[in-house]
Amino acid sequence: MRRAKVSLALTAAAILAASACGGSDAGSGQSDGSTLSGSIRVDGSSTVAPLSTAAAQLFQQQNPGVNVTVGTSGTGGGFEKFCNGETDISDASRPIKDEEKAACEKKGITYEEFRIANDGLSVVVNKDNDFAECLTVEQLKKIWEPGSKVNKWNQVDPEYPDQRLELFGAGTDSGTFDYFTEAVNGEEGASRTDYSPSEDDNVTVQGVSGSKGGLGYFGLSYYEENQDKLKVLKIDDGDGCVEPTKQTVQDGTYKPLSRPLFIYPKASSLEKPEVEAFVEFYVENNAEIAEKSLFVPLNAEQEAELKKDLERLREQHTS
Repeated sequence: MRRAKVSLALTAAAILAASACGGSDAGSGQSDGSTLSGSIRVDGSSTVAPLSTAAAQLFQQQNPGVNVTVGTSGTGGGFEKFCNGETDISDASRPIKDEEKAACEKKGITYEEFRIANDGLSVVVNKDNDFAECLTVEQLKKIWEPGSKVNKWNQVDPEYPDQRLELFGAGTDSGTFDYFTEAVNGEEGASRTDYSPSEDDNVTVQGVSGSKGGLGYFGLSYYEENQDKLKVLKIDDGDGCVEPTKQTVQDGTYKPLSRPLFIYPKASSLEKPEVEAFVEFYVENNAEIAEKSLFVPLNAEQEAELKKDLERLREQHTS
């Protein structure tokens, strides 16, 4: 099922509905479902939320007594809640920042960083755009750099039509915004401000698909589930035009818009059996969860590191 159809805020009722679809053969990593109950709070990146949503649905099929809620406050908003002790797991589409680490340390919040999947950012235009096929990183910078006055397509390339360029993208509290601005403009947070921002990538889908001259960016999976509405552009980082696909993201040829995705489980939350079981389940079934969510699974080396991260989290909990 395309995850555009799935609510990113799982309520107990929604999870119970998922459990009615039948059991899962996804691996172990959880306790006997008859003995587990309680709640798990997840919040953060809207890009990572579908991963945690899929993990919650699969987990719930075996553990119907556990209620998992997945919020989408953005990576920054998620870390704010996490470091304030409000959540058990923080979803993030970028690594935790130094100031966020300090906020967690101040509250005595310890955690581990889990790389849970891979993703590429896609640059998309309206489905009816018949002139743009590939943009260079320099052209992207020309469009998105602070103070940019580019507002027509022929200002990007004189061969393009004299058509209004309407921009849509991630909100400033999003890890996608942080990643895109650093990759394209060379500085995290450096961006023109006269565009339509949103923490909800589905709003960007609607904006670009509804504007003939629209252009926007978000995670590759959002393009994959909206291919009927949008057209994806190839990106040229100096080595030729490369289309974002699972293969090009995994092998690193899609540059510079490929990235890792993270979850940050709190060590003290492992005191709750349901959280410990869910984290173990998430790790052990990472490939199935990534595939279900239309992300690029970890390679063997990355998966081995993930399992080491789980052991480190357990050590923090028991120390």
